[in-house]
Amino acid sequence: MDSNQDAKFSSHPVNDMERQMSLELKEKEFDYSKRSQWLRAAVLGANDGLVSTASLMMGIGAVKQDIKVMILTGFAGLVAGACSMAIGEFVSVYSQLDIEMAQMKREKERAVGIESIKGEKDGLPNPIQAAAASALAFSMGAMVPLLAASFIREYRVRMWVVAAAVSLALVVFGWLGAMLGRAPVARSSIRALIGGCLAMAITFGATKLIGSCGL
Repeated sequence: MDSNQDAKFSSHPVNDMERQMSLELKEKEFDYSKRSQWLRAAVLGANDGLVSTASLMMGIGAVKQDIKVMILTGFAGLVAGACSMAIGEFVSVYSQLDIEMAQMKREKERAVGIESIKGEKDGLPNPIQAAAASALAFSMGAMVPLLAASFIREYRVRMWVVAAAVSLALVVFGWLGAMLGRAPVARSSIRALIGGCLAMAITFGATKLIGSCGL
């Protein structure tokens, strides 16, 4: 009996050590929520660049078969969309920054330690970084349909290649965003693909309908 009790008690330090190691590993695990700010801007910007530029090109392609018109339309959409995304993200994140700074000021006035306030400033959102990431991601996404259409003269082939290239890119960006954020990969990719294809189809159909009416 005594030997069994001794064996049980001797196993306790081992179990305690295993639990301690497990806790340390969990503490060292990366907090993926910290990626949410720049990941949201990057994934949103890339998907917007893909969908909006491709839809714009598909829409103009529904009534104009000239490759130059399609490329110029896509390029204009790239520049306008990147600027819009950057400005929108800058204003949004700056508003968030103002709110957090005001909250920190109120805490300081309540005699919160100055050192803790300084430490919190390191985690504040960066409007310029968010705006730059959003504009860059939008531009990268918009380049996909532009490059896909640039070297194909035949109208029908060009339209199908643009649709296929954008669909593939939507799946890739959906997969990448899910992997970085540790989210369900298949669900994210399918959602991005269906949304992008619907946007292109609706824009193409609506523009084709209006163009056939002679407007």
